[in-house]
Amino acid sequence: MNHYDFQGRSAIITGGAQGFGYAVAERLLQGKAKVVLWDMDEKALAEARRKLESLGNVETVKVDISSQAEVQQAIEATEKLTQSIDILVHSAGIAGQNNPVAEYSPEEWRRVIDIDLNGAFYVNQVVVQRMIAQNYGRIVNIASIAGKEGNPTASAYSAAKAGMIALTKSLGKETATKNIAVNAITPAAAQTRILEQCTQAHIDYMLSKIPRARFVKVEELAAMVAWLVSEENSFTTASVFDLSGGRATY
Repeated sequence: MNHYDFQGRSAIITGGAQGFGYAVAERLLQGKAKVVLWDMDEKALAEARRKLESLGNVETVKVDISSQAEVQQAIEATEKLTQSIDILVHSAGIAGQNNPVAEYSPEEWRRVIDIDLNGAFYVNQVVVQRMIAQNYGRIVNIASIAGKEGNPTASAYSAAKAGMIALTKSLGKETATKNIAVNAITPAAAQTRILEQCTQAHIDYMLSKIPRARFVKVEELAAMVAWLVSEENSFTTASVFDLSGGRATY
């Protein structure tokens, strides 16, 4: 395992109570970062904090990222917990229902877009404002291979993740002359709780598309994130890193 020095750095990890976010929190804590977990599941936050406290300094903030007001409150609460906000790993999101476009519920479409895309905008905006002021920052948005290729029966999720990729590229270009790096990762599916929202047919479809013939491990994603949010990543920005086990066709 490669080790990165995050001593003196503070990180916000959205969706940090479980799945990809939790694995990233473990990795950053091992590098001596101070970690603030953002999640809407208060019980899961408390359990994650209990498990992670032995690794280092971890705090929690309950927030629904689909609410711009709650995101603003969360960033203000976080600023009371840490002197700076150096790293953002945006992992929070939902899968939404599995239905073809012809049958997709407009209400469900809006719910997925509100959380997965609008939420990404709200979070990136409040964090990058702080990073610009301090002339330093590292942001990684966890998108999806679905955002590149579009998964059938997952149009809202695919569209939201495609939007997140474009948001990342725009923001990375806007901050390129500062010591700020903004990148995205497009992982294949992992065996996390988000799969509980998917039909078995959709899970089988995603697995069938991966040449590695298995799901990505959360630790594999955390390893990629660790370099992207380190000071060593001083040049790469506005980029998208594939983590799809060979699935990506571009």
